[in-house]
Amino acid sequence: MNKFSLLIVCLLLTSYGFSQENSKSFSLQQAIDFALENNRTAKNALLDIDAAKKQKWETTAIGLPQVDASINYNNWLKQQVSLIPAEFFGGNTGEYAEVVFSTKQSMDATVTLKQLLFDGSYLVGLQSAKVFLEISKNAKEKTDLEIRKAVINAYGNVLLAEESVKILEKNKAVLQKNLNETTKIYENGLEEEESVEQLQITLSGVESNLNNTLRLKTLAYQMLNITIGLDLNTNTTLLDDLENLTNQNISLELLNYGENVENTIDYKIAFNDKTSKELLLKLEKSKALPTLNTFINGGYSGYSEDFSFAKSHQQWFGSSLFGVSLNIPLFSSGMRSSATQRAKINLEKSNNDLTETEQQLLLQIESAKSNYQFAIEDFQNKKKNLNLAERIEKKNQIKFFEGISTSFELRQAQIQLYAAQQEFLQTMLDVINEKAALETILNTPNN
Repeated sequence: MNKFSLLIVCLLLTSYGFSQENSKSFSLQQAIDFALENNRTAKNALLDIDAAKKQKWETTAIGLPQVDASINYNNWLKQQVSLIPAEFFGGNTGEYAEVVFSTKQSMDATVTLKQLLFDGSYLVGLQSAKVFLEISKNAKEKTDLEIRKAVINAYGNVLLAEESVKILEKNKAVLQKNLNETTKIYENGLEEEESVEQLQITLSGVESNLNNTLRLKTLAYQMLNITIGLDLNTNTTLLDDLENLTNQNISLELLNYGENVENTIDYKIAFNDKTSKELLLKLEKSKALPTLNTFINGGYSGYSEDFSFAKSHQQWFGSSLFGVSLNIPLFSSGMRSSATQRAKINLEKSNNDLTETEQQLLLQIESAKSNYQFAIEDFQNKKKNLNLAERIEKKNQIKFFEGISTSFELRQAQIQLYAAQQEFLQTMLDVINEKAALETILNTPNN
């Protein structure tokens, strides 16, 4: 093998490897699992939980011992002078002596230990940190549910586009064949020109729909890629097909699922909002309680006319201090009372919101069940209609070429068939999407 051939082989292998790396294949469940790990919104929701955990520890640490250290160095560029009555030093009454009380330079090092002994707002803060973490987890759960639904919708749209392209290409091939045969019959003088023109109009419409569907298919793949967290132009292949997926998503048991509103994520979020408002009320009340803190420190100080603090002969003087601080709020001109009343009002609003959310969820569940049941019934109905439309179109095609029916009647039958095909495809997508919508509201993603 010469060098040129070797170079070609290397380039082909590199290209193949890059192609494999840039291609992904997914069943629907694999796409959902991939999206829950790689979707950008899901990643941010997970980061929010991590941030909430850190914030919880920040709040907890406020009540734990705090240790601070400080080192200070002072150098009087011009020392401060004090005046002392001269008679203290044997001088005359009415005269003053100039005295400097400190050395030119000084240095001290101190370590302080602080401990919070009692603070009502701290205890409420600990409870709030737990609720905040729970709110972040609820937000992640809701995000996952919405992403799952979005992936199902996007996946279904791709399958719908794929099936539509196949059907339109098949319709186009049949029409082209009919047009060719009719044109030959017309050229032999056995058919009217209008029959050819009717088929040309129908074929033109199908070609236009096909081109549009091909563009929509590209957009559907791009939407799916974004939803599951891939690059927009990744070469994605779907392993499921629309009809099998539809049959897998027909589950009448889901329609009998109990209306357990408390299991829904929206109810959990509303309930946590109410809990947070209760804690805010506690916080405002706790501000009327005293706070108690204590501290102890110890350090050394050194003094010198020159910078000799690093030398062994430098003399250091130790000191230590212990203290307790009690702060008692006595009078705030009604500020604390107003804040407490405002917190009570907000708590009452959150109670109303919780009741409203519960009622809305009951309605949404009933509506979602109704939509899902209709989607299943419509799918079965449209399937029958499609079979009928196919038979009608076939009969009209035979009649047309036998000279029994007109081209207008054939065109009507074909248009009816094409409409039935698209309606059938849409009902399959509706079954999949409505089931996903019901599962999202019920918070039952594993059905």
